[in-house]
Amino acid sequence: MTEARKPQISTSRIKAVRRSLATSFVAVLGIGVSVAWPTHAVASLALAQKYTCVACHQPTAKVVGPSWKDIGAKYGDGKGTAAQLAASIKGGSSGKWGPMPMPPQAQVPDADVQSLAQWLLDGAK
Repeated sequence: MTEARKPQISTSRIKAVRRSLATSFVAVLGIGVSVAWPTHAVASLALAQKYTCVACHQPTAKVVGPSWKDIGAKYGDGKGTAAQLAASIKGGSSGKWGPMPMPPQAQVPDADVQSLAQWLLDGAK
């Protein structure tokens, strides 16, 4: 090979590697996004089951307490924050949804309460 061709070959190789890396990055990013979102929803439903929230709350029907849909409607769309809802879950409440009080959920770790609160605000999907 002559000296004049070496830069052209290495430049084309660099371009090919860059294209390959960019394509790989986009593919990995797409897979990561598609996997992460459903996992969040499953994890939150799993948390609701783990801490027996489902004994008093259901997705669309009032049981003992309000449905997840009703909670999301009352506190979602900027009407409340996840921190406010988490505090209400953690500390319990009375009179917000009628005469039945919600007992404090002090046994639930703060991170899990925050995750559940955000999940409810996001529509519990």
